[in-house]
Amino acid sequence: MTTSFPLMIENAPPPAGKLDVTAPYDGSVIAECATGNETHVEQALATAQALFRKRDGWLSLDQRVELLERAADIMAGEAENLAVQAAMEGGKPLIDSRAEVTRAIDGIKLCIEVMRAEHGHVIPMGTTAAGAGRIAMTQREPIGVVVAVSAFNHPLNLIVHQVAPAVAVGCPVVVKPAQDTPLSCLRFVEILREAGLPPGWAQVLITEDVAAAEKLVTDSRVAFFSFIGSARVGWMLRSKLAPGARCALEHGGAAPAFVTENADESAAVEAILKGGFYHAGQVCVSVQRVFVPTARAESFAQALADRAQQLVIGDPTSAETEVGPLIRPAEVERVHAWVEEAVAAGARRLCGGEPVSDFAYPCTVMLNPPVDATVSQQEIFGPVVCVYGYDSLDDAIEQANGLPVAFQAAVFSKDIDEAMEIYRRVDASAVMVNDHTAFRVDGMPFAGLRESGLGVGGIPYTMHDMSIEKLLVLKSPAL
Repeated sequence: MTTSFPLMIENAPPPAGKLDVTAPYDGSVIAECATGNETHVEQALATAQALFRKRDGWLSLDQRVELLERAADIMAGEAENLAVQAAMEGGKPLIDSRAEVTRAIDGIKLCIEVMRAEHGHVIPMGTTAAGAGRIAMTQREPIGVVVAVSAFNHPLNLIVHQVAPAVAVGCPVVVKPAQDTPLSCLRFVEILREAGLPPGWAQVLITEDVAAAEKLVTDSRVAFFSFIGSARVGWMLRSKLAPGARCALEHGGAAPAFVTENADESAAVEAILKGGFYHAGQVCVSVQRVFVPTARAESFAQALADRAQQLVIGDPTSAETEVGPLIRPAEVERVHAWVEEAVAAGARRLCGGEPVSDFAYPCTVMLNPPVDATVSQQEIFGPVVCVYGYDSLDDAIEQANGLPVAFQAAVFSKDIDEAMEIYRRVDASAVMVNDHTAFRVDGMPFAGLRESGLGVGGIPYTMHDMSIEKLLVLKSPAL
């Protein structure tokens, strides 16, 4: 029997419809979720705004700490179930989904650490005669109603990154999960409620159509908009935000990695193998473009291809699977079309390149695709890694920097001066030395540059964005 999930909107009218959630591995229906329309959007926002406007009803700091501690304990107690659910709905292999759950629990704990450590500042007032007789300090307050729109590729941890900071700082939050992967979001919000969060403070709305989603995001009651997804949708929604609404956008990139003459080639192959094919390449900072000196490019690409062919592709809920399916069959078709285009234009396909099924694509390595090929110009978001030979490091850096997107990058070298030169010159918000581009821990800043995003992600930074620093100036003749 298919599991059914109701609307998680306070005092909601009957659902507008239902959404079948399917497993990306085989297309089977695994759950159905109630959906909402513009009436449900209005109800969710009205509830959230009423909670925010009633200051006497705000959750105190100690209440928020305690409920997040309980939420982390509940998640730890059902970690395996959460991992299986995420693998089933999103297609990320179980071994990696388990790591995602661990990160999500750590994200909750990180919220608590920030809550206990950051409370405002004392502002010096006696440095001029005008400030004499005064003291000043700041305290943090919630910014207002938060609306979060999330992506499919990390169905639990992305939600934690968007919802837990809102709860931590005291903002009512309405979250719209990805249509492909709403189940982990629904369970996380259930856990928050089990931990003691009053239901109106975190609501989930799976919208029936684009009009309802746009109404949710662009309403004047929205103080902060958090978006993880495609650049096309993110920038469009940002252009329609109400005056005064703040936002953070996290899109994707086409991450470059430089393997220099001084690199440990075998270590670089293993790192790029993980960074390029983790979650079938469906990660916004996956290794996509690898620059290797021309004399070593073919051997490096072949070594990577040999290892890529050894990865086990299969059911993401199996502990043996290393690479799962793409999120939907249309993505398999798109990735294959891009690979075929590159090969027709002169790229050498060293492995992969033919769909495994309607749902999965093999790990594919290509050598020297043309610079103007789609695989060289746009984010692949699939299990494809391109290796480019270079004669001049200047040319490689110029090619790496030649796209309108920029996010994380990597350098493999035993020469610290060489690594630092590339770090300084490459367009990126973060550069990993001797590690792949997809490395991340949840406390570090995570920021797409140019068309790759706006603002800085990472739990401490998101908590800062979702709050204001409110100044108090106290004047007294006794000072």
